[in-house]
Amino acid sequence: MFHVVWSVLHSSLKFWESATGTLTSSRNSNIHVYELTSLRELTSLGIKNAENLAIPSVRNDAAFLFTVVGTTGFLGVIAGQLPGDWGFFVPYLLGSISLVVLAVGSISPGLLQAAIGGFSQFFPDYQDRIARHEAAHFLVAYLLGVPIVDYSLDIGKEHVNLVNERLQKLIYSGQLDEKELDRLAVVSMAGLAAEGLKYDKVVGQSADLFSLQRFINRSKPQMSKEQQQNLTRWAVLFAGSLLKTNEVAHEALISAMSKKATLLDCIQAIENAV
Repeated sequence: MFHVVWSVLHSSLKFWESATGTLTSSRNSNIHVYELTSLRELTSLGIKNAENLAIPSVRNDAAFLFTVVGTTGFLGVIAGQLPGDWGFFVPYLLGSISLVVLAVGSISPGLLQAAIGGFSQFFPDYQDRIARHEAAHFLVAYLLGVPIVDYSLDIGKEHVNLVNERLQKLIYSGQLDEKELDRLAVVSMAGLAAEGLKYDKVVGQSADLFSLQRFINRSKPQMSKEQQQNLTRWAVLFAGSLLKTNEVAHEALISAMSKKATLLDCIQAIENAV
């Protein structure tokens, strides 16, 4: 049913698949297109700190751990003034909280992601980063003709779900060719590119890099480490170019998604952008 709706709609949509020709042209005109992308090109596009794009950010994690340790330490000092055994027991209990958090963060950091995500809301740029990041995935997928199923900006559930039966079969079979890998790579790096164009440091790149690596691992032929790095840079460059070219549509989509608009309303926001 979903695919029927898309097939009926797409004939009247001006932005749907509008960037596929550019993507094909880019690959056909440069056989070694990945090797042509440099950090200078990313910087010229407007990407800030391009050399650190692939380095996972620890800003939110560090702030969370610092707050936990600092708060429990401060409370522990105060609790040490309690009379009798309470002056020993309470500081010991508070200190153990920090130790548990540090231990879990070292062994299974994923268990802390919900708490870190909730804490991250206190950063003034948090909501804009999330909306800008996910709207970039949505918009670039739309421009490249990859249908979107749904999206969410909820804490710990931030995502844009895509659907394409042919792509899914290729991914699960490990037979992604270069053309499809290009498309998925650009969509995967769109959120990272959006943050890089706006902020000095990218925070939400870990999941995107993981997704791209998953696609690379399921592609044929296999790529060397250097080729993977060049693909990542090229995908960021291409995604960033699309976002700059379609800046009005991106901002309109950010606004719509921030208001939890329906999927069709998000599409309308893109199509009505001038």
